[in-house]
Amino acid sequence: MKRFVAASLVMGLMLGATAVAGSADAATIKIKIAGMKADKEPETIGMKIFGKKLEELSKGEFEVKVYPNSMLGKEDKYIADTRKGTIQMCATGTQVSAFHNAMAMLETPMLYDDYDHAERAINGGVFDLINDGFTEKSGLRTLNAFPLGFRHFYTKNPVTSIDDVKKLKMRVPNITLYTTFAKECGINGQAMPFAEVHSAVESGAIDGGDSPFSDITSKKIYELCPNITTTGHILVLHCLFINEKFYQSLTKEQQAMVNEAAQYAAAEVWKLAKQVDEEAIKEIKENKGIVSAPTDAMKQHMQEAAKRTWQLFLDPKSEKTYVPNAQAIFDKAASFKK
Repeated sequence: MKRFVAASLVMGLMLGATAVAGSADAATIKIKIAGMKADKEPETIGMKIFGKKLEELSKGEFEVKVYPNSMLGKEDKYIADTRKGTIQMCATGTQVSAFHNAMAMLETPMLYDDYDHAERAINGGVFDLINDGFTEKSGLRTLNAFPLGFRHFYTKNPVTSIDDVKKLKMRVPNITLYTTFAKECGINGQAMPFAEVHSAVESGAIDGGDSPFSDITSKKIYELCPNITTTGHILVLHCLFINEKFYQSLTKEQQAMVNEAAQYAAAEVWKLAKQVDEEAIKEIKENKGIVSAPTDAMKQHMQEAAKRTWQLFLDPKSEKTYVPNAQAIFDKAASFKK
C-alpha cells in the first residue's frame, strides 16, 4: 500500500510538472501564415515584417511562422484552410472575390495613376468600401492591403503601340476581370496559370503576357521576353487575412497588437514598392532587356478599355461581378488624383 501511495505521489508530481510545462507552452499563441510568392517578393516580405513586428509588440506572446512559396498548398487550398481555422492566416488577393464580389475591385484596371495615388486612395477609404461585408460572407478578417506591383507587358518583340499588342497572343490570368479587360483592349488573350508561361513562350503558344516587375525578375521572364512596356495597367494588391473565429478568441489587447503589426507591415511594403521596381528594372537592363514607356495613344486606348471593363461591377445583371457600391469606390479613388 505504501509503495502504491509513493508511486502515486511520484506520478502526481510528474503529471504536475508536465502540466506546468504545457501551460507555459499554451501561453504562446502560434500563428501560421501561408502565401504563394517566393522569398524576396513583396507578399513574403510583408508576411515576415508582420510576424517580426507582432512578436516584438507582444514580447514573445505570439509566435509567427511564415510559409511562402505555396509551402502549405496552392492558393485555393490555403485560403480554404484559413477559413476552416486549420491555419490562422494567409496572404492573397482577388481570389477571395469568390466570397464577396467587391474584393475583385482591388485590381480594377487603370484605377490608379501611380503608387502614391494608390496608397492615398486605399488608406483614404477605398479599401474600407471594398472590404465592407467581406468578413460576414467569408469568415476571414482583412487586416491590410499592400502592393505587389503594377502589371506591365513583357513580349518577345518590341511594342510601340496597342496595334502591336493586338497582333500578339498574350497570357492572361484566368480571371473574368483580366480576360474581359484583355478583350476590350483587343488583345488575343490566352488564359493560363503563371507557372506555364515559360514553356508556353518557348513553344510559341504565346508571345508574352503581363506581370509586376517582381514576378518578371523572380522568374527571369526577361530572358525569353526581353521587351518590357511599362503600361502599369493593373496594380496587384494583396492582403493579410486572419480567421475571424481565431481573431475573436484573442483579447482586445492582443487584437490591437495584430492590427498594429498588420498596418506597420503594409506601410513598409508600400515604402518598398518603388525600390523593388527600380532594382528589377536595373536587373532587366543588365541582362540586355529593354524597358520602354507606352505611347500616350496606347495609354488612352487602355484607359477607355478599362472603363468599359468597369461595367462588370456596375451592371446588376452581372450577378457574379456586380458590386452595389462600385460607383462610390470609383469616385473615392478618383478623388485622390492629383
